[in-house]
Amino acid sequence: MDYSRPICAFLALVVFYLSHLAQTADAKINFREKEKQILDQILGPGRYDARIRPSGINGTGDAPTFVHVNMYLRSISKIDDYKMEYSVQLTFREQWLDERLKFNNLGGRLKYLTLTEANRVWMPDLFFSNEKEGHFHNIIMPNVYIRIFPNGNVLYSIRISLTLSCPMNLKLYPLDKQTCSLRMASYGWTTDDLVFLWKEGDPVQVVKNLHLPRFTLEKFLTDYCNSKTNTGEYSCLKVDLLFKREFSYYLIQIYIPCCMLVIVSWVSFWLDQGAVPARVSLGVTTLLTMATQSSGINASLPPVSYTKAIDVWTGVCLTFVFGALLEFALVNYASRSDMHRENMKKTRREMEAAASMDAASDLSRNGVS
Repeated sequence: MDYSRPICAFLALVVFYLSHLAQTADAKINFREKEKQILDQILGPGRYDARIRPSGINGTGDAPTFVHVNMYLRSISKIDDYKMEYSVQLTFREQWLDERLKFNNLGGRLKYLTLTEANRVWMPDLFFSNEKEGHFHNIIMPNVYIRIFPNGNVLYSIRISLTLSCPMNLKLYPLDKQTCSLRMASYGWTTDDLVFLWKEGDPVQVVKNLHLPRFTLEKFLTDYCNSKTNTGEYSCLKVDLLFKREFSYYLIQIYIPCCMLVIVSWVSFWLDQGAVPARVSLGVTTLLTMATQSSGINASLPPVSYTKAIDVWTGVCLTFVFGALLEFALVNYASRSDMHRENMKKTRREMEAAASMDAASDLSRNGVS
């Protein structure tokens, strides 16, 4: 039986497969080399100046550059009532058109170019106007990238953590709702040169199963907040986050203990009025405990000039406890007054009886004599 023909066919197939792998590897190497050539071509010295902003619509230099913004809220770590601030971690994205960065996509094989150095291209001068603190993330590598698309579109994405100011109205605390904003604006470019726009569709996304210790994120709204100063009008975007405070924590930690203290102070009503040490100890202990509870509540809140709902509650509870102690003092005083009057009457009767007995003895002595 002749096995030469199958063996030759098998060897020819192996040679074809190996040559195909070699061509594919060469294509990949050439393809990566082509990316380098494109980057050198569009960002090389004397070809691109990152200090000059992109042209406006239809390549006109007089029209402003439009920057579309969207973000992904990864977490909200805390909402501080005392400092009136909140911390958030987000992925922030900006997208704009820079026609100077157009390139050949090699027949659709090159979807985009990726950069990790933001200073290589022009960047919008956006800043967070209500920011207190903030930092970038650099573990393991800097969490930032820039994608350049064949038509000149530029996508900038970065992960940042921010601590933002959140002015609060605590008049209804702890039954209140708070609106915290995240404001973004241009620092140097006016609306004649740079305009920020929310990306169409879904500009703000929130991570699923977002959990906060004492708040619930009810909804969020996007809006514009352009500001005018003596140097011009600046583009501004904002996100309003509506938080509802969870009442269960305060019910367990504040309201139920206060009710229990008031009820304990009423126990003195069933004690004998002669049990002075017991009633005084009970009244003073509940009064001091209620005062300590009220001080602990106010210690976690800022010293605002208006009356809060929790102040009304603790004030009423403190009034009830103080009223129970005052009731004992009044009852004790009234009982001592009644006892004093009874003693005075008894003494008067004894004096009258003694006087009548003296008068009778005097009469009897006079009759005998």
